[in-house]
Amino acid sequence: MKPEKLLFSKRDVIFLIVPLVIELGLKLIVGLIDSVMVSSIGEAAVSGVSLVDSVMQLLIYIFAALASGGAVVAGQYLGARQRREAKQAAGELLWLNILLSAVVMLLVLYSSSWMLTHLFGKIEQEVFLHAQQYFSAAAFSIPAIGIFEAGTAIFRTMNDAKTTMKLSLLMNLVNGVGNAFFIYGCGMGTRGAAIATVVSRWTAAVILLFLLLDDQKELSIEKTLKHRFDLQMSRRIMAMGVPGGVENGIFQLGKIAILGLVSLFGTSAITANAITQTLASLEMIPGSAIQLAIITILSRCIGAGDVSQVQYYNRKLLKISYIAIWGWSLLLVVGLPVILSLYHLSEETARLTATLFLWHVLGAVLLWPLAFDLPASLRAAGDVRFPMLASILSMWMFRFGGAYLLAVMWWMGVAGIWFSMAILDWGFRAAVYLFRWHSGKWKSKVLIKGPG
Repeated sequence: MKPEKLLFSKRDVIFLIVPLVIELGLKLIVGLIDSVMVSSIGEAAVSGVSLVDSVMQLLIYIFAALASGGAVVAGQYLGARQRREAKQAAGELLWLNILLSAVVMLLVLYSSSWMLTHLFGKIEQEVFLHAQQYFSAAAFSIPAIGIFEAGTAIFRTMNDAKTTMKLSLLMNLVNGVGNAFFIYGCGMGTRGAAIATVVSRWTAAVILLFLLLDDQKELSIEKTLKHRFDLQMSRRIMAMGVPGGVENGIFQLGKIAILGLVSLFGTSAITANAITQTLASLEMIPGSAIQLAIITILSRCIGAGDVSQVQYYNRKLLKISYIAIWGWSLLLVVGLPVILSLYHLSEETARLTATLFLWHVLGAVLLWPLAFDLPASLRAAGDVRFPMLASILSMWMFRFGGAYLLAVMWWMGVAGIWFSMAILDWGFRAAVYLFRWHSGKWKSKVLIKGPG
């Protein structure tokens, strides 16, 4: 049943989702541009960059999870009409991400070779050298990632996705020009691709910081380099963000562990897996955009104390997600031969990539919104521990355990890994999150009690 007075009109929802779709698409194109341009060096370079990108994605997901936790806190404060506390939460979130990302950068710079050796097991020497070159330079972009993820979460909480969309466009333009200059113009190979990525990410992060200093913004930050952490506010943000960070961290570590399985099947399998990962991320852009929109919309409804609107928007956004994923997946399947031709792959690698991607498509159109958008609704209400525990259990039991069983024990190869993910893992997640939502237990997890 549709509530009488909605907090977000159809126009509000559209103007939030569409820029988010474009922004996420542009953000993913950074990795796609790197892979396509680096492919001119050879498949070993593509494999090396893809291994490092899996680690960088781990860091991005951790910072994004913490940012989402801060967005939930700030959004519930705004819904409860407590603007001062909402601004305080935004500032605290930004500084937490800056501190964490600086520490992580130093750790990565100190141990990059050790990480590559121990995370991915035995890989070919040429692949390792390309990965090491890319990683040692790309590490300097980690603080920029932390700033950007916090800043974009703050803008989304203000229901402003246009600004971050424009910044993502700028970031891609800088990255593309930088790749052309450093890879082709200077002949710097994979290191050149990393330098271009560093420059593009820092450009976007610095501009974002300056925009957040505008006092006219609903969630502006203070113009000072001195910040005293508010322990109570930090605990609230961490309580919302850390479970998501742990979930995403373990999720990405599981993916990295799975890459160790993939490496058992040779460079062709590593390359096919890497390209399919990029295509899979591309396919899930609409669903991921709606996942972010869910945090913005439902956290405001929760803060306002209106459970009926929470339920209404959850149904509405899940429906939009399914429609968008079906349509976008169809276009990608039709255009797959053209996309694969950009990578200059061998016939064997191209055929394997197509097989892996079709398994992903099947899981996406059937299960993905329930497995990933629905838990975002739980988190927006403050129910963060259950999704974390369910995700960790599913990750290791079905994705990793199933992958080992099918790929190694039953000789299905890398195709068994993708079947385990798209069907077994996502199917379990969808079932348990549906049960949790319909149980109504998330209603007792609300962080900020609104006027409703």
